[in-house]
Amino acid sequence: MNLGSLDLNLLVSLDALLDQRSVTRAAQQLGLSQPALSASLARLRRHFGDELLSRVGNSYRLTPLAAQLKPRVRVALDGVERVFSAQPEFDPGQSTREFSLLVSDYGCAVFGDALTQLLEEEAPGARLRLAHNTPDAVDQAQQTLLNTDLMLLPRGFLTDLPHADLYRDRWVLVVSADNTDVGESLTVEQLGSMPWVATYHGPTASTPAARQMRMLGIEPRVQVVTESFLTVPGLVAGSGRIALLQERLVQLLPLDVGVRALPPPVEVGPLLEAMWWHPVYDRDPEHQFFRDLVLRAAHQATAPVG
Repeated sequence: MNLGSLDLNLLVSLDALLDQRSVTRAAQQLGLSQPALSASLARLRRHFGDELLSRVGNSYRLTPLAAQLKPRVRVALDGVERVFSAQPEFDPGQSTREFSLLVSDYGCAVFGDALTQLLEEEAPGARLRLAHNTPDAVDQAQQTLLNTDLMLLPRGFLTDLPHADLYRDRWVLVVSADNTDVGESLTVEQLGSMPWVATYHGPTASTPAARQMRMLGIEPRVQVVTESFLTVPGLVAGSGRIALLQERLVQLLPLDVGVRALPPPVEVGPLLEAMWWHPVYDRDPEHQFFRDLVLRAAHQATAPVG
């Protein structure tokens, strides 16, 4: 395809049309007249040989091709914006850029405050967008990281992507503080018999520690599944359930949360939190600044006291 013959303005029109599913609303979003955007839609339909928007009753629905194009168009526009906003030198103090980070609530709890403080000090005009990690985002990390600056994720999920280690943690087991069936320690048999609260439970959505337990022949009897680590204590307290949590997160919990932590009776491996990014941003000065900021914030928040 000869890209020189394409009008990149059509990419902007396509993004608005697929997002709004209405010529009128898309024209309003772009500040264009309805006839002008209708003409763009006609050109896009000729180019793709597809209606893109098909009328169903009083509304429009995306065709299968349009639904397939929607995320690609957003990624492409993000790339174009990065290209044309690039500068020879990056001055954090003058930046109004939005930095994006995919992170669990565990990561936010551990060093989110340190990160926002550093950003405010060094790039007061910049903005930080925090989004929750999801199994789909992790499974499609290569694609996800094209339009997200960084993904925070422990080692054990991703390979073949640039990354930097942030800090170490370890897994502990949490049980209800009033659970009289559990003494000062847990047995391997209890790990298999007690009901579990699991985080990110599924074929690929599982913590490395949970996968390690299955490799040792311990199959947790999962009763509750959550994608928020901070909800785990409330789901364990006052019940006979058990769960794996990060020790640093447990140390941040209120004293009256109603759970107590115990060491696992088997070796489940360390937790090494890391940040991951797409190789296309390796030498991007803005991206390098943000990576350094995240690294310093993590070290600051997890440094030993004294």
